Amino acid sequence: MKKYSFTKMSGAGNDFVVFDKKENKELDLSPAFIRAVCHRRNGVGADGVLVIDDKPGYDFSMEYYNSDGSTGTLCGNGSRCSIMFAEKSFRLKNKKAFFISDGKEYTGEVLNEEIVKFNLNSPGRIELNFTIEAAQRSINASFADTGSPHVVINVDDVMNPLIPGTTEFDIDSFPVFKLGNEIRYSHYFYPGGVNVNFIQIEKDKVYIRTYERGVEDETLACGTGSVASAIIAFLNYGIEPPVTLVTKSGRELLVDFCAEGNIIKNVSLTGPAIITFNGDFFY
Repeated sequence: MKKYSFTKMSGAGNDFVVFDKKENKELDLSPAFIRAVCHRRNGVGADGVLVIDDKPGYDFSMEYYNSDGSTGTLCGNGSRCSIMFAEKSFRLKNKKAFFISDGKEYTGEVLNEEIVKFNLNSPGRIELNFTIEAAQRSINASFADTGSPHVVINVDDVMNPLIPGTTEFDIDSFPVFKLGNEIRYSHYFYPGGVNVNFIQIEKDKVYIRTYERGVEDETLACGTGSVASAIIAFLNYGIEPPVTLVTKSGRELLVDFCAEGNIIKNVSLTGPAIITFNGDFFY
């Protein structure tokens, strides 16, 4: 059994176990280890694991693992937490970050003791207003790839048969796990699956709840999902950037971007990223 030192961080409620490779030179990154660390009863408990290391030509490198041990896509809140961690571990100059993750370059900035801005690459495929079948009904949905693939569904477009006499859901009562789990594994998005975001717009704010693949549950916030939802809210409902999103945790994320016709660029995600505690994990 070996001891691994870690830092627990939260990005608007999206929580991570962070390992500094300099402090854990023999770090075990097997799926079994990741699952053990992220287990909320027998481990530290987290939505995912971040591994920070030194990298020539960059302030740092970041590896991200979902709580089920899978990897390969961008994590927006994890990136913001990694930037804050790099600042706290004296890797940044003037609070500005230039780092690499999954072979792609990113930048960001620590704005104050709690708030971090992360600059994303332009989104890939965007598809608006198509129909998917789920929960024995047809549902209007949109899609945006913001480094991770995301479906966005307005809860006002989903009829509610669960409560007699009502026709609409609200964001708080929406069955995120049930419907999110079904759509995540839908043949529409085979074989990789998809993250599923449910939104409701009130007074120019976007309220959001997300079912994340790799976590296989609802999370309290999702960074790339918030970016996808902000872009869809702009394209479908005219919500001008910067877009404020209220997450399940109650914390707000700010998504900004520029639009030139159908081209979305200069995308950023800003919000809280904090250290909650440090500790050791034995495995």
